Amino acid sequence: MDFLTLLGIVVGLAAILGGNILEGGHTDSLLQLTAFVIVFGGTCGAVMVQTPREVFIHALKRTRWIFIPPAENGSQAIEKIVSWSQMARKEGLLSLQSACEEESDQFLKSGLQMLADGSEPESIRAALEVEMGTMESLDLNATKVWEGFGGYSPTIGIIGAVMGLIHVMNNLADPSALGPGIAVAFVATIYGVGLANLLFLPMANKLKMIIGQRMLYRELLVDGLVSIAEGDNPRNIESKLQGYLH
Repeated sequence: MDFLTLLGIVVGLAAILGGNILEGGHTDSLLQLTAFVIVFGGTCGAVMVQTPREVFIHALKRTRWIFIPPAENGSQAIEKIVSWSQMARKEGLLSLQSACEEESDQFLKSGLQMLADGSEPESIRAALEVEMGTMESLDLNATKVWEGFGGYSPTIGIIGAVMGLIHVMNNLADPSALGPGIAVAFVATIYGVGLANLLFLPMANKLKMIIGQRMLYRELLVDGLVSIAEGDNPRNIESKLQGYLH
């Protein structure tokens, strides 16, 4: 669990609500269901229009990474690769077939299978880099979905504000209707800008960082597997891969 994400959300909300209270405002005045429906519903609709169905669903799945990043340990991966290198030097590349069957990571499993089949180092690198590029492209498209949320949200907030003002103008003769209309107008703007800058855009940027770290981890795996295919000394492989951890 990434507690910094949760802490950031709590701190951001606490700062805004606390500032409102210090200014003499009431928290209840910021709770407007109508404004939330306009902003969040309108933003979701706009993003759905611009995004293919598969990408939208993938983006929702990748949201989990913001709170629970993928568990990938570079040190453990290096230990695995070094042990596989030692096994290959002693018993031959075909001995890696058993390790391939036990491996749960599909990316590593593909690389190990190519090693066990005796593929050339450059063929292994080329195949794995294609898979890496495809994964990175799909995951980066997921971040664009959240960037879309962050881009449309403030504009939809302004639409909500204008709708509230229209409601006010249509009810100038009824003073009891002026207050709710004005409240919806201003709260819709707050929701639009607040959701964009406290949630949607930070989520997109965090996903980009996680994807970058994940790709670096994949590069470590590729270099390690190719080094085994080239018959490098296990100690040299370990020394080279340690550079990825700094």
